[in-house]
Amino acid sequence: MDQILAQATDTSELDLLLDLMRRLPPEKIDANLQSLLFVLPEYTDDLLTSIDLPLKIQVDPASGREFLNCDYNRDQDSYRSPWSNEYDPPLPDGTSPGPKLRKLEILLNDGFDMYREMCVSNKSQHEQSIIIYLFRYYEGGVSSVYLWDLDEDFAGVVLLKKCIQPSDQLSGTWDSIHVFETMERGRNAHYKLTSTVMLHLVQTHPVLGKINLAGSMTRQFEQAYPLVTPSTSTTLSPTHLPNIGKLIEEMELKMRNLLKEVYFSKTRDVVNDLRSVNNLGDIRQRMGVQRELVGLLKVKGQSIVPKES
Repeated sequence: MDQILAQATDTSELDLLLDLMRRLPPEKIDANLQSLLFVLPEYTDDLLTSIDLPLKIQVDPASGREFLNCDYNRDQDSYRSPWSNEYDPPLPDGTSPGPKLRKLEILLNDGFDMYREMCVSNKSQHEQSIIIYLFRYYEGGVSSVYLWDLDEDFAGVVLLKKCIQPSDQLSGTWDSIHVFETMERGRNAHYKLTSTVMLHLVQTHPVLGKINLAGSMTRQFEQAYPLVTPSTSTTLSPTHLPNIGKLIEEMELKMRNLLKEVYFSKTRDVVNDLRSVNNLGDIRQRMGVQRELVGLLKVKGQSIVPKES
């Protein structure tokens, strides 16, 4: 106990709050965070920048298009739309990327949106190459890309949200937050990626009852790609588009397979050990037949043992 108390004393309050949030039910992270902020308002900025929340969909009043909200496009209580570059509610002095970076932000949003809608017809060869690099399994949903300037380079976030059409038996959401930093070095670009996936699935079965599966996963990855077309003083290299698309696609595929092979498989094994899909009467009858067969085999084995002379 003394060791635990000493460890808690050496740990900052913020670390303890983050550890608490990791131990609470993921599907209630929004409500739990609001409760913490109500009790400890002095940690508002630290908690909001450290905890990934499920993405929220908002409609841009200027363009009428949907976009995703997170801490990276928030300024005070307003959120910037990637389509119109305007804040909702209006915020005249809100932060926005410079003209050079805004051009790339528009191209990235158009590229992700085109592939998400599976619209590759009537597009140029360059646009199609961008689309092909992006997600091969995302159809529908909502995507948003936000960029911001660093001292010498730039960073950004790619947001993706896919919801299962809710029904009486199944509902679920997939939220992806991919934060990256880009460092150009001559004709190469080095990318640092931190990806977080939040998954929430609820399935109701007439026999098995209700299964609620929720959780999040964070992974990091670094990769360098060549820049076919170098950046200029007025324009960033368009090669960043396929590079970023390929980088995020590979990360999402890894995390998707990890969720499928590790977490889903473990959950399935636990559920199968705790609950049975088959009727208990059928199981007892099958076990009785097995015991009877084992008994007959034992008797038969004893009957064929040669007698000693």
